[in-house]
Amino acid sequence: MPSVNVGSVTSGVPVSAPVRVRDRLRRAPDGPVTVVHSGPDAVYLAVGDGCVGVTGRHAVAVPCALHTRLDRLDVTAARIDGGVLHLDDVPLEVRRLADTRVPALPAGATTGDRPDAVTDIPAPITADTVPVLVGRGDGLTPLGDDVLCGWLAVHRAARVPTPEVDAAVRACLHRTTLLSAELLRCALDGEVMPPFAAFVAALGTPAAATAAAALTAVGHTSGAGMLHGARLALPALRSEGVAA
Repeated sequence: MPSVNVGSVTSGVPVSAPVRVRDRLRRAPDGPVTVVHSGPDAVYLAVGDGCVGVTGRHAVAVPCALHTRLDRLDVTAARIDGGVLHLDDVPLEVRRLADTRVPALPAGATTGDRPDAVTDIPAPITADTVPVLVGRGDGLTPLGDDVLCGWLAVHRAARVPTPEVDAAVRACLHRTTLLSAELLRCALDGEVMPPFAAFVAALGTPAAATAAAALTAVGHTSGAGMLHGARLALPALRSEGVAA
């Protein structure tokens, strides 16, 4: 298996793919695609009207990305040919599908403590507060978007519809980055990264604190933002009798 960069590979790179990514690539026309961000651990591309990522082994497997075991990604160009993404002419071959669905909210889910770093986020989250949150913050995934992703995903885990908030989020996607808009679409569909899925699965168990700490460690503020959004959602779900 290659260990340095894509350019050192002489044949296809095996990847796992969320269904949404596989299907987006299949629908995309052949030709070059724009690299919107390229780093050693992750690359993000504009594909159609959305974003497709490629992550290395050291990056979190976000639900809008192909996942590789490469130690490093050094990419200068990308194209799609017959539904297959090529990085610097190296094809990424989908060998298995990744399950990115958030697990069902378990009985005994509790709120825990809120992270101090994001206590300036307005609560509760409603359709009226969505425009304040979308795009709020810096980086590829602004903090306000991360909070919304956590809030939305917990409601999906609880199987509780949020049509007014959903509509407000969709109406505001143009206000944020291409990647963050794609991750919000993922959250609307109940698709999350593994540390968030592990956090939801651990709620109400002795492993909850460890799972929350692991989620908080993701990114600069991304994991903490998602955790905060989840903890904003849980009290309302508990009052409705959804979360024990």
